Amino acid sequence: MATAKITSGICGFTATVRARKNGRKVMLEIDSDCAAIQALAAGLTEVDPFQEITFRGQGPQTLKAGAEHCYHPACPVPVGIIKAVEVESGLALPAEARIELSKDGED
Repeated sequence: MATAKITSGICGFTATVRARKNGRKVMLEIDSDCAAIQALAAGLTEVDPFQEITFRGQGPQTLKAGAEHCYHPACPVPVGIIKAVEVESGLALPAEARIELSKDGED
């Protein structure tokens, strides 16, 4: 099982993604206090990892769900879900991903 713990930033919400490989699919359990992520999670319980890693064909189901449910297009949760799917399916190694933001003159 691959687990991603995602801290979204200024909204203060976090999400925990647990991905488990089941044959050619990856089963998802997504927990968050964010109503938008809860709605996304309700419809995103199983994905095809090879569909999630390309924009060809139908494109990532996770990003479509993010566009439908997330309040903000910069929400990092959909990408974190894809990273967990990649790791669980052997398409990526587990490594921390991070975005650090600052404004000129501030750290």
